Amino acid sequence: MAETLPIKFTELLQLTSVGVDPASISFNTCTLESDSFICIREKKNEAAAPEVVIVDLNNINAAPIRRPIKADSAIMHWTKQIIALKAQSRTLQIFDLSAKQKLKSATMNEDVVFWKWFSETSIGLVTETTVYHWDVFDPNQQSPIEVFKRNPNLSGCQIINYRVSEDGKWMVCIGISQQQGRVVGAMQLFSRDRGISQSIEGHAAAFGSLRLEGAPADTKVFTFVVRTATGAKLHVVEVDHQASNPTFIKKAIDFYFPPEAAQDFPVAMQVSQKYSIAYVMTKYGFIHLYDLETGAHMFMNRISSETIFVTTIDSQSAGIVGVNRKGQVLSVSIDETTIIPYLLKNPANSGLAVKLASRAGLPGADNLYANQFEQLLNSGQCAEAAKIAANSPRGFLRTPQTIERFKNVPPQQGQLSIILQYFGMLLDKGSLNKHETLELVRPVLAQNRKHLLEKWMTEEKLDCSEELGDIVRTHDLTLALQIYLKADAPGKVVAALAETGQFDKILPYATKVGYQPDFVQLLQHIVRINPEKGAEFATQLANHEGGSLVDIERVVDVFQSQGLVQPATAFLLDALKENRPEQGALQTRLLEMNLIKAPQVADAILSNEMFSHYDRPRIAQLCEQAGLFQRALEHYEDPELIKRVIVNIAATPNYSQDWLVQFFGKLSLDQSLDCLDAMLRSNIRQNLAAVVAIATKYSDLLGSVRLIDLFEKYKTAEGLFYYLGSIVNLSEDQDVNFKYIEAAIKMQQFTEVERICRDSNFYNPEKVKNLLKESKLTQQLPLIIVCDRFNMVHDLVLYLYQNQQFQSIETYCQKVNPGKTPAVIGGLLDVDCEENIIRSLLTTVNPTSVPIDELVAEVESRNRLKILLPFLEATLASGNQQQAVYNALAKIYIDSNSNPEKFLKENDQYDTLIVGKYCEKRDPNLAFIAYSKGSNDLELVAITNENSMFKAQARYLLERGDAELWAFVLSGNNMSRRSLVDQVISTAVPESTEPERVSVAVAAFLAADMPGELIELLEKIVLEPSAFSDNESLQNLLLLTACQTDKGKVMDYIHKLDGYNAQDVANIALEVGLHEEALEVYKKIGDHASAANVLVEHIVSIDRAQDHAESVDLPEVWSRVAKAQLDGLRVPDAIESYVKANDASNYDEVIETATRAGRDTELIKFLRMARKTLREPAIDNALAFAFARTEQLNELEDFLKAINVVAANEVGDKCYEEGFHQAAKILFTSISNWAKLATTLVHLEEYQAAVECARKANNIKVWKQVNVACVQKKEFRLAQICGLNLVIDAEELQDLVKQYERDGYFDELIALLEQGLGLERAHMGMFTELGIALSKYHPERTMEHLKLFWGRINIPKVIRACEDANLWPELVFLYCHYDEWDNAALAMMERSISAWEHHSFKDIIVKVANLEIYYRALNFYLQQQPTLLTDLLQALTPRIDVNRVVKMFEKSDNIPLIKPFLLNVQPQNKRTVNIAINDLLIEEEDYKTLRDSVENYDNYDPVELAQRLEKHDLVFFRQIAASIYRKNKRWGKSIALSKQDKLFKDAIETAAISAKSDVVEELLRYFVDIGSRECYVGMLYSCYDLIAIHVVMEISWRHGLTDFTMPFMINSFAQQASIIASLQKDNEERKEREKSQQVEEESGPILGGNRLMITAAPGGRSSPANFGQTNGFAPQATGYGNF
Repeated sequence: MAETLPIKFTELLQLTSVGVDPASISFNTCTLESDSFICIREKKNEAAAPEVVIVDLNNINAAPIRRPIKADSAIMHWTKQIIALKAQSRTLQIFDLSAKQKLKSATMNEDVVFWKWFSETSIGLVTETTVYHWDVFDPNQQSPIEVFKRNPNLSGCQIINYRVSEDGKWMVCIGISQQQGRVVGAMQLFSRDRGISQSIEGHAAAFGSLRLEGAPADTKVFTFVVRTATGAKLHVVEVDHQASNPTFIKKAIDFYFPPEAAQDFPVAMQVSQKYSIAYVMTKYGFIHLYDLETGAHMFMNRISSETIFVTTIDSQSAGIVGVNRKGQVLSVSIDETTIIPYLLKNPANSGLAVKLASRAGLPGADNLYANQFEQLLNSGQCAEAAKIAANSPRGFLRTPQTIERFKNVPPQQGQLSIILQYFGMLLDKGSLNKHETLELVRPVLAQNRKHLLEKWMTEEKLDCSEELGDIVRTHDLTLALQIYLKADAPGKVVAALAETGQFDKILPYATKVGYQPDFVQLLQHIVRINPEKGAEFATQLANHEGGSLVDIERVVDVFQSQGLVQPATAFLLDALKENRPEQGALQTRLLEMNLIKAPQVADAILSNEMFSHYDRPRIAQLCEQAGLFQRALEHYEDPELIKRVIVNIAATPNYSQDWLVQFFGKLSLDQSLDCLDAMLRSNIRQNLAAVVAIATKYSDLLGSVRLIDLFEKYKTAEGLFYYLGSIVNLSEDQDVNFKYIEAAIKMQQFTEVERICRDSNFYNPEKVKNLLKESKLTQQLPLIIVCDRFNMVHDLVLYLYQNQQFQSIETYCQKVNPGKTPAVIGGLLDVDCEENIIRSLLTTVNPTSVPIDELVAEVESRNRLKILLPFLEATLASGNQQQAVYNALAKIYIDSNSNPEKFLKENDQYDTLIVGKYCEKRDPNLAFIAYSKGSNDLELVAITNENSMFKAQARYLLERGDAELWAFVLSGNNMSRRSLVDQVISTAVPESTEPERVSVAVAAFLAADMPGELIELLEKIVLEPSAFSDNESLQNLLLLTACQTDKGKVMDYIHKLDGYNAQDVANIALEVGLHEEALEVYKKIGDHASAANVLVEHIVSIDRAQDHAESVDLPEVWSRVAKAQLDGLRVPDAIESYVKANDASNYDEVIETATRAGRDTELIKFLRMARKTLREPAIDNALAFAFARTEQLNELEDFLKAINVVAANEVGDKCYEEGFHQAAKILFTSISNWAKLATTLVHLEEYQAAVECARKANNIKVWKQVNVACVQKKEFRLAQICGLNLVIDAEELQDLVKQYERDGYFDELIALLEQGLGLERAHMGMFTELGIALSKYHPERTMEHLKLFWGRINIPKVIRACEDANLWPELVFLYCHYDEWDNAALAMMERSISAWEHHSFKDIIVKVANLEIYYRALNFYLQQQPTLLTDLLQALTPRIDVNRVVKMFEKSDNIPLIKPFLLNVQPQNKRTVNIAINDLLIEEEDYKTLRDSVENYDNYDPVELAQRLEKHDLVFFRQIAASIYRKNKRWGKSIALSKQDKLFKDAIETAAISAKSDVVEELLRYFVDIGSRECYVGMLYSCYDLIAIHVVMEISWRHGLTDFTMPFMINSFAQQASIIASLQKDNEERKEREKSQQVEEESGPILGGNRLMITAAPGGRSSPANFGQTNGFAPQATGYGNF
């Protein structure tokens, strides 16, 4: 059986199983700061965006958190979702992921090479020169703070860890480096207090603390491990030694490395504070455990085949958590159940085991402690024994028995007693248990040393219990209260709080602990002592969250019995705040008591409207009696009662009109009107103000009509005025407005009359006008306002004129509304007012305020326009420049014919449109003058067309120069267009001398699409002598128009005209297809190149172009012709033309075309010409390629040796692609391009040279090509050289293997792969492919390869290969090393002939995850290896379902095969197992084993088994049946069976066990009947307590058995006498106790007996009869006395 390990080893998580990319699991990308989070930086491929993956180890079933974060490093906080990010090695940022906010950020001045959380708040940062600390949560620390500089010993090292001691006084920075073939560790230890550093060689380090024996404080230690060239050691040294502590001796212990890990070295160290154990991890996955105090090595084992590159201590400081390169998250900690037994196996570790058990409270060493304790105590070494007991693991020796033994030890002279020494040790070690506390406190209080008790309480050294509180209570009640609180004794706590007067704490405490005393009695006591506190306490009881804890009525009775109205009120106000219907009586009670005793309080309560369920009529009556009439009104509902109170309420002292107004809002409409009528009828002077206020407030509800009638009923104009004045501004009722105006007139409030007339929009103007007329006011302003607002000016003027109020008319025109002056003038004219009066009126009006247009219209409509002439002239003279004035003057001048032409031409102020319209019928010429002056284009065109004024129109158009106007008159809709055009051509244009206006006209003709007319116009002004004959634009336009409309005239125009733009004309001619005309233009201006271009591109005659070129012999012409020839694929002619032009600018196209056409010879001629003027790579490249195509290799070599800019690499590639390999060789050789040269040499079959070039090139592609060529030519030696450079590239390996396999070169492939295994860059793929190749082609060598390199192969891939090759032992081997135990077991069973081996199978089967495989394995063994079945079952016992196994073998009838297994698992007491064993034992007739089975294991059907056994032939089985019946209390069956087999002893035992008198008596009589006196006596002895004495006496007398009965009788009488004496003594003691208890109650404390302050009345009087009972419940015990 495997040895039990002292550690618990668990795989918490497989990172790859949660989607983490295996390539991201490394030291640089994966961080583990605590056992809460793992943080991985992941980028799955080049195209993917980087992510940070956060794995929550506390919730491993949840999906990892992924964030799109690009950072160099990411570390998570120990416990919170706070992440620290580092980017570009210098930028630091801290984010709170849960709050989604940035906490801090900083930028360092140098790169951060390592960082780590070293506490809950701070991060340590290591740069190339300095170490910094950064408190993330300190708002005052914005950036990291320098702590110390790095020592030179860390230069060149990779920093792998940084640790800080718990108190922050010591730091260590750890790095490693490669030196002389080994990994060397370097550390820098820094003391903050001393400010100095020490350089140490070491690989891993940690800080810790431990409590040495007898030390008052912890000892701080620094531990580190180092592997040097000569060996390895673990060091433990003390730092910051305290004088009170014993000196810690420095430890230096050899560190062991197993032979198979000779190159191993430490990589991590963690210290468990819980156990004071150091965990050390090594690179090869070994874990070492060392005791921190002694330095002893405790355990070593390999826990991972891969390097665990990061570790941390767990949150309990008990073990470590780490991550290896496979992505396994592993946890290792001490196994508390096995560590001590494991250490005790080695006698040398017994002391360590005892210390560890005591220090950590671990099981396993109890016997050692107990034996040692007994030995010391027996030998008189009591102090040492006390120390052992105090330090015993889990305190198993700290018992009352131990204390009694120490108390019995006599004290030594001059020394403390052993019991006090023992207690001192316990107090130094920690806290005491309950019994120890009680034993210690009694003598301490007896010595009056209460301060020690308080000190221990503060230090939490004592176990607080109710018994301890009772002891302390007589000495210090406050301290006892603290103890009761900690002991959770609610009754005693409430009693103590009451006695100390802390009433406010009682309810919170009782609620907290769920305790409920008799609160009413408690409240009575508090009220008597402190009424205010009583009210507060009662409020707390009533407002309890779970509902009221007391009856509110009883609480009120308590207060009223003491005459405490104010506290009762305060309590009820709070208790009734929810205003529930069932509280109506209480609400009434509250108001009654206050209306009688304190009406002001009742008034305040009612004003707050807190309650609504009290007796309203009763309260209304009490309010009226108390003088609270407003409250009475609020509560009365009878209208008559309301009117009775309300008519006189205005005379009360506390009358509030606002309240009365609000009160009316609660009455119905009829009630309100009745009350108002009553108030006015009762005392109109007293109540008028209130009635007005009420009417104003509720005008909308009561109706303004009814209220007006009410006020008019009592003829109170004052009331009506004030009422309507409050609503008129908001009312839209015409009657309201009218009545208000009428009331205001009566009240002589003319200002209000004027305001309403002016501002209101809701009165009948006709009605108001008539009212104002009838009222004959002295001031007519209201009437003027009404008439002005509603356009009744004519009536106003007539009224005022008839009443000779001319002054009012002037006032209206001057001040009220000057804008209505035209209407006033019109009205005066209508009534035949004298002109003098009208002129006088006009002189008094401000002209700027008068609308002149309206005035002119009014006068003009009455043919009295001249009357305004003085007014208008005066207006102009005064400086008024209104346009209407000028319009009016213009009309007067036109009508009077007073030189209107001069006025119209010289004046710019009149409206030309109005005046023009006015003139149209009178004089069109005047209209033309007005329209032209005002640019009224459309009106002018209309008037000139209508009156055939085309010459004037043409001149106006030319002078106007407006394109839109031209477009309008030249549109096809204009019927007079032709007449107008004739005048434009014949008159307007020839007369004009301004080119811009002519251009606009031309453009207009052009835009109007009138080409004929345009040509006609242009010939008029261009061909004929004029100011525009030489105008270039016009000539261009003429040619353009001719090109588009009359192409026959173009050539003639070209010859006649010389001022046009030839280039533009030529372009236009080409656009419209006039190619010859364009050619003629270019020839005329001598532009031969353009002429050639026309010949080539438009006329398309290369021959004419060539003739033209020969005639002019210009280079640019030859170049253009050459380009045309090249486009026409006349390559030789084109090259010849380019040579004549000496033009190489188009070399790209020439090279491309000539190369495509195969004209390399001619191309060479061109390129040589081009090289004379250009040094372009394209030219040299083309020349080199032309040499290659024409196989002029010598010229190519000479060319390359000469000065050139050829791109040999590019040309070589081209030559290589087209098969010119010799030329390519020359080109690649010239630039030493070994890669391409090697490929070229392969095509030239120069393999050796190709390999040499490939070596120089060292390029995968080249190696691949050369390898393929060598394999095809069977040059395997050279192919292997190439292949070795390919196999180290994992991406090329597959293709290489496929190539060899495709060609059938299997052995060569294996040789290549084996050769590659020795390479430095050998990778997993090579080992994997070799394994696959061996499985296919040399299976006999496969197992050897797998055993050597299983750790470096891709196991799943090789597994598939082994399955395909039927290599079953190899397959099982791989499954085991890949932890695929299920598949390994299945493979062994399926291929048992070649793969099965018993011991291996046992080791594998216990590790499988699928439980079904267990049962499949059992079937497999049953079929093939039945002799080994028991051994397999023994290994599987803890893992299998025993019931299922039994059923499986029962089904196959093979239970005897598993008998040892069944006996082994029978202690589990499973029903199926017990039944199977019992059946088997019955079959084997093994009654002894069967008896043990049925007695020890009872999980079976006893009745069924007993029935089977009672029929068995052997008496032993029938005896077992009787035993079963007895065990199941079937006494009759058991005794009958025993009597049948004469097993009288069994029968007697059964009767005694039954404890049934009838069963015993029946058996006793049976023995008497059969004459068995021995059994009779045995029954009397065994069943003594179950036999009635009278039965025995009867049987003895009847059957003469007195001698046999006498011992029973003597014992019975003696026992009876003893019981009587005991009862007598107990009775006397009870009487003494009752007497003592009565005395104690009378003299006891206030909280005892019937004198409890909760139930006692003030002054010693008894409580009233009404409060003598509780709420139907008996008083609850509080745990102290009767309380």
